[in-house]
Amino acid sequence: MPHDLLPPFVLKDGETFAMLDRRGEICPETHPDSGIYHRGARHVSRLELLLWDQSPIVLSSAESWEMGLHVSHLSNDIDGSGAPPPGSVHLKRSTVLTPTSCLQTLDFTSYLAGAVVMPLTLRFDADFRDIFEIRGHQRPQRGRTVRRHTQDFLEVAYGGLDGEDRRTLLRVGGLAAEVGESHINLMLQLEPRCTRRVYLLLDFHPVGDGDRVAVEDAFDAALAATNERLRDSQRQAASIATDNQAFNSWLARSMSDVHLLSSQLEHGLYPYAGVPWFSCPFGRDGLITARQMLLVEPRLARGVLGFLADQQASHLDPAVDAEPGKILHEARLGEMAALGEVPFARYYGTVDATPLFLILAGDYLLRSDDKSFIDQLRPALDQALAWIRAAEARSQDRFLRYQCAAQGGLRNQGWKDSDDAIHHADGRLAEGSIALCEVQAYAYGARRAMAGIEQRFGRAAEAQQLREEAHLLRRRFHAAFWCDAIGTYALALDGEGAPCEVRSSNAGHCLWTGIASRDAAASVARQLMAPTSFNGWGVRTLDEREARYNPMSYHNGSVWPHDNALIALGLARYGHMPEAMKILSGLFDTARALPQFRLPELFCGFPRRDDEDPTLYPVACSPQAWASGSVFGLLEAITGMGIGRDPETDRVQVLFRKPVLPKGINLLEINGLRLGEEEIDLQVHRSEHDTGVLVRRRTSGVDVMISK
Repeated sequence: MPHDLLPPFVLKDGETFAMLDRRGEICPETHPDSGIYHRGARHVSRLELLLWDQSPIVLSSAESWEMGLHVSHLSNDIDGSGAPPPGSVHLKRSTVLTPTSCLQTLDFTSYLAGAVVMPLTLRFDADFRDIFEIRGHQRPQRGRTVRRHTQDFLEVAYGGLDGEDRRTLLRVGGLAAEVGESHINLMLQLEPRCTRRVYLLLDFHPVGDGDRVAVEDAFDAALAATNERLRDSQRQAASIATDNQAFNSWLARSMSDVHLLSSQLEHGLYPYAGVPWFSCPFGRDGLITARQMLLVEPRLARGVLGFLADQQASHLDPAVDAEPGKILHEARLGEMAALGEVPFARYYGTVDATPLFLILAGDYLLRSDDKSFIDQLRPALDQALAWIRAAEARSQDRFLRYQCAAQGGLRNQGWKDSDDAIHHADGRLAEGSIALCEVQAYAYGARRAMAGIEQRFGRAAEAQQLREEAHLLRRRFHAAFWCDAIGTYALALDGEGAPCEVRSSNAGHCLWTGIASRDAAASVARQLMAPTSFNGWGVRTLDEREARYNPMSYHNGSVWPHDNALIALGLARYGHMPEAMKILSGLFDTARALPQFRLPELFCGFPRRDDEDPTLYPVACSPQAWASGSVFGLLEAITGMGIGRDPETDRVQVLFRKPVLPKGINLLEINGLRLGEEEIDLQVHRSEHDTGVLVRRRTSGVDVMISK
C-alpha cells in the first residue's frame, strides 16, 4: 500500500488527539484530515520538517502500543545543494501527547566521516477549524486569527465567535533559532557517530514565561505519565492470551485501542467513540463498548453508567431532542457546538441509548455485584424506564419509536443513523415516526435487566411485573415485525405501521437480547449467513438482494465489526455456534489483513476474494471503540461465557455454554477475572473430542459450571 494511502498513526490523551503520517508529521496535502485536535478544534494543521530543504525519507514508523508513543526512523534524502549523500544522517523522531500539548524529540546521528552543519526547517500552522468544518460543514463566518513570534517561540491565536481564545505555541528547546510567522530555522552541527537531540513543544494552554517548564524536561515527564496511565489501565483489566500469536496481536491492539480512546471523566473511564470524527462521549457507543468489554474491564461500565446518569435529560427541549429520562446521544466541545451551529453540545437524538443503559446496568450488577453503585443509579434507572414506558404509550402500536424534532438533528436515531438507512423494499425512505426492530429488542432486554436488578434488591413483585411486560412485548413484536416473505424480522415499521420488509443486520440484534422465538432465530441465522449477506469477512448491514444495497455505503451494505459482534452473541445465545464462529473467523482474517491488527469503524461490503484484502471505507474512524471491543464480545460468544449467581447460596457462578475455540487456537487463558470480591484464572482448551475448561486459580466464593 502506498505510504500516502496508509491510515494515520493515532495518539490520544483526554480531549487531545493527534493523527500523524509515517514521518510523525502533519501534511494537509497528503492527509487533509490529519492534525492535532484539542477540545473539538484543530490546533495544529501543519507540522513538517526539512533537512537541507528536503523532506526526510521513511525507514520505519510505528506506535508503541503500551507506551502511547509514536516513533519514526528517518534519513536525509536527496544529494545536492550542499547536502551529504542520502542515508548519511539518521533521525529518530518520537511523539507523545499530554491532555494539553504535543511533544517531540528529534535525535540526529551522523554517519559521515567528519563534522557537518545541517540546516533544519520546521514548517508550522494552526487553522483552528472546528471538527465539523473538517467534515464538510460550511460556516458563514469565523473568528480572527493572530500570529506572533519571538526568538523563543512561534504562536498562533484564534479568537472564536463563541468568546473562547484558542492558542498553539511552538517552542524549540535550548537552541538558537530564526523564527518566522510559519517556520523555525535551525543550524545543527553534527559530529561523527554522535547523537544530538532537539526538543519540540506544541502547547495548547501556554502559560506565562515565568511558569513555563523547560521543553527538555516536559517530554520525559509526559512520556512517563502516558506510560503509567496506559499500563495501569491494562494492569487492572483481566488478561486474555492464546497459543496463536496473530490472535494475541489482535487482542493486544484492541485492548490498547480501547484504553487509548478512554478518557478519565468525573465518574470514571469513558471510551470516546472514535478518531477523528467522534472523539467525545457518545451514549450508544460507550454503552455497547462497555458491554463488549464487561468481562475483562468492568471499570468502563461503571464510568459509562455514571457519566450518562449525570447527563440524563431532565426536561423537554425539542431543539436537542431531549425528553425527561432520555440518555445522551453525544456531548461535544468546540466552537460550532457552543454557538448552536450544530445541535450536538448536549444532544439526545437517540432512541436506543436509554434501553441500552438499563441493559448495561443489569449486566454490570451481575458481573460486579456492585449493589451500592447500582443503588446510587436508582433514580436514573427509574427515569430511563419511565421514559421507555411513556414513549411506548404515546405510539398507537405501543412500540418504542423516534422522530427527529431538532433542527439539524438526526433524521434516523438508531445506530444506523444515516439519512437513507431506513427504507422499504422498493427503496422508498421510511417516513414518520419509526419503530426499529432492534430497538424493540433492546426495550425487551431493558425490562429483563431491570427485573434482574429488582430481584437482586429483594423487590420480587416489581421484578415479576417487568418480566410480564417483557413477555407481552415479545409476543406483540413477533406478530408485528416477522416477515414470512423474507424469513426475518422487518427492519422497521414506518409511521403508518407498514413494515420495511428488508433483510438487514438489525435482525441479528434481536437474537442478542432474546426477544426472538427459537424458530425465528434459526431463520434469521440462515438469512444472516447466506452468501448475499455474509461476504466472507463479516455480515453486511444490508443484504445484496435489497434495492438500496451498496457495498461502499455507510449503512446499506458495509460491514461493521461491532454489529457483527452483537450478532455473534445473539447466534450463540440460540446455540448457533458454527455461525458465530464463522463471524469471528472472518473478522480475525480482517484484522490480520489490515495495518496494526486494527479493525476500523466499518469497511466496504464487497465479496471476499482470495487475492484481495478487505476494501477500506475511506473516512472510517480508526481506531473506533466499539470496533476495538468487538473481539472481546466475539470471545464471549464462542465460549458461551456468562456470569450468574446461585439464588440459594448467592455464590458467583461462571457459566460456559457449549464452549468452542476457532481453528488455529487450541488454548485460551483468562487471568485476573474479577467478579466483585471474587477472582478466578481460567483456561479454555481444545481436546480430541471437545473443548474443556480448567480452573487454574479461584477464590472461595466462585464456582464454574459447564454445559455441553
